[in-house]
Amino acid sequence: MRISKDQAAKTVNDTTFMVLFTVCFCHFLNDTIQSMLPAIYPMLKSSFNLSFVQIGLLTLNLQITSSVIQPLVGLYSDRHHHKWQLAIGMLFTVAGIFLLSEATSYGHVMMAVALMGCGSSIFHPQASQVAQVAAGHRKGLGQSIFQVGGNGGFAMGPLL
Repeated sequence: MRISKDQAAKTVNDTTFMVLFTVCFCHFLNDTIQSMLPAIYPMLKSSFNLSFVQIGLLTLNLQITSSVIQPLVGLYSDRHHHKWQLAIGMLFTVAGIFLLSEATSYGHVMMAVALMGCGSSIFHPQASQVAQVAAGHRKGLGQSIFQVGGNGGFAMGPLL
């Protein structure tokens, strides 16, 4: 069966947007989880009798694991393309949420937050690459769609 160039181009565009919207949705989920943490600080403070310094250390932990080490993960991603990296990032984040829900001490909370942050660090560089490749010649549009997911997630997280 032969298909025309127009049909092939339409198929490529459909697939491209499907991939972009999928990675956008995953970005939404990832950043929703990341932004939920500050919203539950009052509950964590009362449940674990935390000081404001300890709450600040939770934020520092999340920022170091999700942001500061992200360029190192990005460097690794550039050298070693692993299609499972997105799934591993999401798995770390989900493991962090699960551990946080079962935490019985401040140490458990810190470990959970570190897992969540590492998940974000693993997810973002690879997801950005996927969005860029899926965008084809529409790099600006692709990056914008990807960013909408993250921004929407950060807006939604505190509401949950």
